[in-house]
Amino acid sequence: MNLKIRKSKFKSCVLFLMVLAVGVCLTGCEAFVRKFTRKPKKEKLPVEEMVVSPVEYKVPEIPAAQLYQQYFSYWKAGHDELIDSLSSTVSRKRQLGFIDEAIKNLEQAAALLKEDNSRIAAGYVEELGKLKKSIETDLYGANLESQRRSAELLEREILRKLSYSKIKDYLL
Repeated sequence: MNLKIRKSKFKSCVLFLMVLAVGVCLTGCEAFVRKFTRKPKKEKLPVEEMVVSPVEYKVPEIPAAQLYQQYFSYWKAGHDELIDSLSSTVSRKRQLGFIDEAIKNLEQAAALLKEDNSRIAAGYVEELGKLKKSIETDLYGANLESQRRSAELLEREILRKLSYSKIKDYLL
């Protein structure tokens, strides 16, 4: 008899645990229930239209002297990089990029000069263009030494003739 009582107690415990498990499953986790319940709709408030009016900000005028010094220093940095690249084994693409930057900045500096000095600067721009063509046609780098020498000579001449201390009275 003892065995029958134990079996019935065991069955009632298992039944109780199953009912408890089903009850917990039916009520579910509060966060889970909260996640899937509909939220009340918010009232639709009238949306105010934004009024955007264009504002033009004045770009501060940079004096010609400061612009010239800036372009001239950019030219100098590009030209120095060109000379360094002609001294070492740097790709032609980078060499051409350096000389393009040097030409562009020297042209912009020349645009700030009065007519006589502007022609002098334009002559140097032409010389840089010739050096660029020489670099472009030298596919195997056979003339790097002569190109480097001509770049150094050109740099010395430009520094001698177009440095800010010599040009400051001839700016536009």
